[in-house]
Amino acid sequence: MLSTIRHRANVWLLALVMGLAPLAVQAQQDAEGSAPTFKEGDIITAENVDALRPYLPEEFWDNRDFFFHDGMQLEIGPFYRDYSQSDQYKAMTQKYKGQSKIGPDNSLENYVAGQPFPMEEIDCTGDPQAGVKIMWNHDYKWSGAGGNVSFYYSYWDRGEELPLYYEGTSKSVVLSHRIEDEYAPSGGDVFRNEKRKNAFGVDVSAPFDARGIMLMSYRYKSTDKQQSDAKNDDTWVYVPTLRRVRRISTAQRTDAISGTDFTFDDLESFQGIVPQYEWECLGEMDIIAPVNTKVKAYPYDPDHNFGPYGLSFADDRWEMRKAVKVRMIPKNEDHPYHHKDIYIDKQTNKAMYSFAYDQKEELWKIIWHNKRWSGDDLTENYYPGWEGVPEPRDDVMVSDIITNVQTGTGNRIEFWDRDGVPFKSKGKIRRYIDVGRLTKGR
Repeated sequence: MLSTIRHRANVWLLALVMGLAPLAVQAQQDAEGSAPTFKEGDIITAENVDALRPYLPEEFWDNRDFFFHDGMQLEIGPFYRDYSQSDQYKAMTQKYKGQSKIGPDNSLENYVAGQPFPMEEIDCTGDPQAGVKIMWNHDYKWSGAGGNVSFYYSYWDRGEELPLYYEGTSKSVVLSHRIEDEYAPSGGDVFRNEKRKNAFGVDVSAPFDARGIMLMSYRYKSTDKQQSDAKNDDTWVYVPTLRRVRRISTAQRTDAISGTDFTFDDLESFQGIVPQYEWECLGEMDIIAPVNTKVKAYPYDPDHNFGPYGLSFADDRWEMRKAVKVRMIPKNEDHPYHHKDIYIDKQTNKAMYSFAYDQKEELWKIIWHNKRWSGDDLTENYYPGWEGVPEPRDDVMVSDIITNVQTGTGNRIEFWDRDGVPFKSKGKIRRYIDVGRLTKGR
């Protein structure tokens, strides 16, 4: 039974696949007034990695031994490349510009589609609501019509990969606020009277004792409302050893998953419910980060080397980006984090780094990410367009890494083949997200 519970918890984590302000400000001040000492095409090694320091969060730099290593070959990519969203997403942003509002309890009101609050109009220093506006943009960032992935999840302890791992496939579906013209008559909903924001499912294929586990989860539109009116996620899991579907409680999203360093809300730096937190914008800065991989890892190259700790993207392409730093402060006093600082790409609204502090206000976890641009085909027909969105223009998340700096342990989740192409019909969507699918054919 303990093994079953462990599997349930970890599979739920996989389904989601689919730091102090003055220090950051000082780093930005050091960079201002002088050009970087590196340029596009340069290779950064362990010997000259100091050149990156002015453009990295100080917490990351202070723990650089986890991430930079002898033999690394870090390629400098373009500066401030255009990774803006699809034309249809941008058109919706313009169409509904000025309509979205921040309501009571950091809720979101009057949102229809596109970016709720145009980033170029958010005043980080003068608007007390700037932080929560940015996080609603993160919540409704452009990520295609969902996600289709093959995933590999691994656990690391001071450079040793432990036998706790999972492989499988996952699909997610955006069910509301869609941008395609075909959904305009229903206000952006896929189905009439839709109450869900999205749904996602997982099929686990390995290891052997977890094979056959399946999961389905719904997130509801009401999570945009104040906490008193919000409905928690619903999640169901099929466990082959029990031969039945069990409903999973989602109340403890902030608990660490058994055997990992992740909480449910740590994927992509934040996959929680925005009104459950206070948000503060701490400033803007130039940051260098991996935002368009040249690597093809799992499932293309399962043996790709991620450094001596197994938690590094140092052998990849990194680019200069405009970022904004947002601090997350839990409203729940029982939350394990005192705060988390998240660095958000201003153009894509996707996270680059985040730093979680424990209740003693000591750095606990570093979370960072790799991405893959839909327009750069590392593989044939990687991320094609579809009816209504001929060019996806999606800088899609393809890996999450979390490092527990207090213990030296960490987790890596890979899904390099992820795309956001939708199902070909409503019927296929309906069949896939039906909870009854979990037991059919079993």
